[in-house]
Amino acid sequence: MVPSWHALLRRGGLRMMFALPRPGALMPPTLDTLDQTMAWRALCGARESVTRSQASVYREGPLRLMASGWTSDIPANDEARELLDNLTPLAMHPGRLALAQLGQSLDGRIATESGHSHYINGLESRTHLHRLRALVDAVVVGAGTASEDDPLLTVRHVSGRQPVRVILDPRGRVPTTSRLLGEAQAPCLHLVGEQVDIAQPTADHVTRLRLPAGTSGFTPATVLDVLAARGLQRVLIEGGGITVSRFLEAGVLDRLHLLVAPLLIGSGRPGLAMTPIATLDQARRPVARTFRCGDDTLFDLDLTRT
Repeated sequence: MVPSWHALLRRGGLRMMFALPRPGALMPPTLDTLDQTMAWRALCGARESVTRSQASVYREGPLRLMASGWTSDIPANDEARELLDNLTPLAMHPGRLALAQLGQSLDGRIATESGHSHYINGLESRTHLHRLRALVDAVVVGAGTASEDDPLLTVRHVSGRQPVRVILDPRGRVPTTSRLLGEAQAPCLHLVGEQVDIAQPTADHVTRLRLPAGTSGFTPATVLDVLAARGLQRVLIEGGGITVSRFLEAGVLDRLHLLVAPLLIGSGRPGLAMTPIATLDQARRPVARTFRCGDDTLFDLDLTRT
């Protein structure tokens, strides 16, 4: 008898949702040029290898991936090279990883005043987001995003493993009609406050946990510790802006991916909203890399280095 998602998640198992090709057998026997599809398959294989064995080097046909970068015995086209440059540090990251992402306009807005945000960023940026989901164990959103945007948080634009979907809901306000709680494409972990009066979930794919919550919600470090204890060590904080800001200000993030669209909204909801600083020497200046995402620009910020 196959265990339900609910039972697997309660045991802390790292679920399954997409059958990846067997590592080591992904590349054709002869290649002239490495393309983006081959590069992505290697990144998925590397992610699986690191999760299983904490390997420091992953070999896939002509490719050799390490946390510090990659090499290839054959030329790579521009798309493959950019993808490997961008995501190899994530795929090969050993142990726990906390990554956040935000898609915003040039003037730092993630939605209009009314909350309309579909879509600030282009298709290439949304594809990048789906790649990030496939490379982590869990995707986290706050109650506001879960309620207002009603996302699925699944991997659809690319092949890859489905992450556990996590809702931070300290006051228990996410409706049971939300797609995260109602649709079973992937497991869902619903985190609510200890004192919340809420009915038990009826869907098999949903597991509910109660955590201590203060006036500002859950402590970000506690959330990451709880997820890690359940085998969910690689975590993507996907939104919204308030949730990402709280994890950033708490100092628990390793990386932040900011996807900036060539768009001026002029008003609306800000991406990052943190405690005000008095002088610019108090501002954070992380090491940054930039990549093309169609018309958008991706800023990959390494928050462990300044």
